[in-house]
Amino acid sequence: MKIDGNRRQDRATELVLTYYSAFNRGDWDGMLALLADDVAHDPNQEARESGREAFAAHLARMHISYREQLRDIVVLVAPDGDRAAAEYTVHGEYLHTGEGQPPAHGQKYELPGGAFFEIREDRIARVSHFYNQQAWLAQVSGSVGGHGPARVSR
Repeated sequence: MKIDGNRRQDRATELVLTYYSAFNRGDWDGMLALLADDVAHDPNQEARESGREAFAAHLARMHISYREQLRDIVVLVAPDGDRAAAEYTVHGEYLHTGEGQPPAHGQKYELPGGAFFEIREDRIARVSHFYNQQAWLAQVSGSVGGHGPARVSR
């Protein structure tokens, strides 16, 4: 298959990969530019947030508490380009204690994560993030048996 950027599926793949590239660079403005004004954001195990401003506030909270890189990113896109999914591995460091979370003191963690996207007019209109919060808690709490984690409310 030739990917030339002319098909909606190709553009959606590029959009999601650009979003994660901006995340890995810490380029919050770059991420925000890829979102629809009314973006719906479903952080893992938290209430839905709506709008680009709410997403920016979420990124600011994340930046204080975590230093993360996403690796091994795989993107799957529906043929019409309206929906996408991504799977990745989060490599992170827990920097600042979040409300109701264990104390942070630079614990490193690694865990699988994923996200689902709705794409509208070449912008991300919804992103829903998922990861195993119990695995993250086990890793940052020092419990044995945790496997890969992150309090990555994306």
